[in-house]
Amino acid sequence: MTWNSNQPKSQLSRRQFFQFGTGIVGAGSLTAWLGTGALAQSLDSSARQPQDNLLAAASDHAHPTSDLSPEAALRQLVEGNQRFVAAKRLNPHEDVARLTEVAAGQTPFAAILSCADSRVVPEIVFDQGIGDLFIVRVAGNIAVTEDVASEEYAVGVLGVPLLVVLGHAKCGAVKAALEGGELPGVIESLVFAIQPAIAASEGQPGDRLTNAVKANVRLQMQRLQSSSVIASALQQGKLKIVGAYYDLETGTVSLLS
Repeated sequence: MTWNSNQPKSQLSRRQFFQFGTGIVGAGSLTAWLGTGALAQSLDSSARQPQDNLLAAASDHAHPTSDLSPEAALRQLVEGNQRFVAAKRLNPHEDVARLTEVAAGQTPFAAILSCADSRVVPEIVFDQGIGDLFIVRVAGNIAVTEDVASEEYAVGVLGVPLLVVLGHAKCGAVKAALEGGELPGVIESLVFAIQPAIAASEGQPGDRLTNAVKANVRLQMQRLQSSSVIASALQQGKLKIVGAYYDLETGTVSLLS
């Protein structure tokens, strides 16, 4: 592996969205632009402190993974992807004994925000098994309210030392954002979440879609770091967050600088 160093849309103003996309506003605006239901309301700034206290209390009673440092967790993923690319997978933690072991509680060593694309399967790509990875999958690997909350759980309660935002080649959600036009249903919400990355990648040399995919990974990393739970773990050195790009043709995952 090569690691190079349902709020209605009418309630979202374009200016609010782009401000959040560039990191100008905080977690309260996350609720405004794409949050849904009670979970979104819990991220409102007026409720942040009680939520943080709840996560802290939960983490006191959790059994976090982590004997692994952030660097060791990243190395474990690197080695797993190297095995996958070389067709030397070990297929760890896939037997009945592992089921019994993790039934008592989960202790993943890494959390991943991944695209829902059927061709991107983190457990296989990184040669990991049941209970090893805490994975949130959503088209375009976007960090909207519920996805941020899920990763907060992984970090604040389960104590994972590593958080990866995993984009991939030929991402359909990013391509749709690039092409524009009308989309059916509420698919357009994906475009809203990705659009600031399209703007950020304009004018860059190289393939337009690849540039936009990588810019989108960086954008979603920024949004995750606006979480006080995640930011606190980063500041304390308990967590490392990285962006990565998966090549569909080679199976290689590369770290984004």
